[in-house]
Amino acid sequence: MHTLASVWRQAPQVHTMAHWAILSFALCCCLGVAQAATLGVVLTEGGFVEGESKRRGLFGSYVDIFRGIPFAAPPKALQDPQPHPGWDGTLKAKKFKNRCMQMTLTQTDVRGKEDCLYLNIWIPQGKREVSTNLPVMVWIYGGAFLLGGGQGANFLDNYLYDGEEIAVRGNVIVVTLNYRVGPLGFLSTGDPNMPGNYGLKDQHMAIAWVKRNIKAFGGDPDNITIFGESAGAASVSLQILSPKNAGLFKRAISQSGVSLCSWVIQKDPLTWAKKVGEQVGCPTDNTTVLANCLRATDPKALTLAHHVELISLPGPLVHTLSITPVVDGDFLPDMPENLFANAADIDYIAGVNNMDGHFFAGFDLPAINRPLQKITASDVYNLVKGLTADRGERGANLTYDLYTELWGDNPEQQVMKRTVVDLATDYIFLIPTQWTLNLHHKNARSGKTYSYLFSQPSRMPIYPSWVGADHADDLQYVFGKPFATPLGYLPKHRTVSSAMIAYWTNFARTGDPNSGNSEVPITWPPYTTEGGYYLEINNKINYNSVKQNLRTPYVNYWNSVYLNLPLIASTS
Repeated sequence: MHTLASVWRQAPQVHTMAHWAILSFALCCCLGVAQAATLGVVLTEGGFVEGESKRRGLFGSYVDIFRGIPFAAPPKALQDPQPHPGWDGTLKAKKFKNRCMQMTLTQTDVRGKEDCLYLNIWIPQGKREVSTNLPVMVWIYGGAFLLGGGQGANFLDNYLYDGEEIAVRGNVIVVTLNYRVGPLGFLSTGDPNMPGNYGLKDQHMAIAWVKRNIKAFGGDPDNITIFGESAGAASVSLQILSPKNAGLFKRAISQSGVSLCSWVIQKDPLTWAKKVGEQVGCPTDNTTVLANCLRATDPKALTLAHHVELISLPGPLVHTLSITPVVDGDFLPDMPENLFANAADIDYIAGVNNMDGHFFAGFDLPAINRPLQKITASDVYNLVKGLTADRGERGANLTYDLYTELWGDNPEQQVMKRTVVDLATDYIFLIPTQWTLNLHHKNARSGKTYSYLFSQPSRMPIYPSWVGADHADDLQYVFGKPFATPLGYLPKHRTVSSAMIAYWTNFARTGDPNSGNSEVPITWPPYTTEGGYYLEINNKINYNSVKQNLRTPYVNYWNSVYLNLPLIASTS
């Protein structure tokens, strides 16, 4: 490569203005390169890795990006993840690796690979020296424990879970990871022959890898926050309860999902292992034989053996989520509600979207999204009956009466449809989240607790105008899409995104969403059982956004009256 001096020596003696311009530009470029802070090649426990140094704008900051670093060996079917043996030379970590094997949305084929245990890292850099001791945020994706990948959905190389905006705006390191999903991640015989929770153990392995290696990337291994959404949020909640994670991280954020949601813990895993076994031709009368046969089965066939019914549902969609984590006596030694002492020193944010249940309700009662179609009181009652099947007719009647008490004799369609969405949101997300916040707060020693409600209206043009924030609507704002793709958004959306990134990254830095590197629009008080404070997050965020006692009559009903009704049947 030519040095600046050699360029000068080769230049003609008569220097025109053009030559001066070229030389000035070369000088600036050389100085710019010299000043640009970048990690270059990093030594990890497995060997050297080389990422990409990306400049943001002409005179902007830099961000180092490492994609596809293995945190475990290629996994064996239905077995715990194992440490990676390492590699020779320098691993080029510049491309996302395959997501874990999963069914396509049409449920007719698979995508992804078995060899999938990789993670990605974004590190913001200064203009002159590399960053050190930064807070670390580790993202766990959602997807009903059936779908998903560390990079998220992709449209024209714009990945949903691109950590760049969070990293740069909050001056934190962002890590995203892959974990096994579907039968390969969560199938279990309910005994030691095939204990399950392989996907949770993958997540744990990735977090432990970050703890051991992130210092080399400029991160603080003693200041790690895990965060996630939906099944990823429930995973976060389970990770803070598992004794296996003692000392691995300090903080956690659950967006629309917690361990106490009805759809998270599978209480009868053997039934589902047998169903998959029957589909692929395995004997099912002995769990040792069944487990060995399933492990020897083609992983693609295993993945395709479990279908989710989306049409002519026998009951509410949420009850069809069946291949999920289990109480295995090891990673999860007990039911989640009995493990909150393990999270006593974890700072925790948990919240929901105000119409999180809309997505699910749209499958259960498609008419709610069709202005010309009507729903009836019996449609609503039947949905209630389906959701409350474990408490029988008494549970259905009490629940229906509570949700319809303000209807009057002739309720408008919009009122009825919103009731359906409120019911689904409460049952699937909000009530278990409030229960979780209470248990976290009651068991806390040093850990602080924060509650939020996200209510920025959905941007889906096909939805009725009354629809608020649907399930997953928060993701685009947390990941800074209104900044990364500004033409697709309005200034108000940047207001929401800026606030969420500020609160989330401040929390990761200090354990307090209000204090850190970023200014926030309003002080968010901690949650207590007495005050019941929560922050409502939308583009009108101001002093009126701090509220108390979120849907208290409904929370009290579900978590006391309903839970005390006698169980009449298993709905697992």
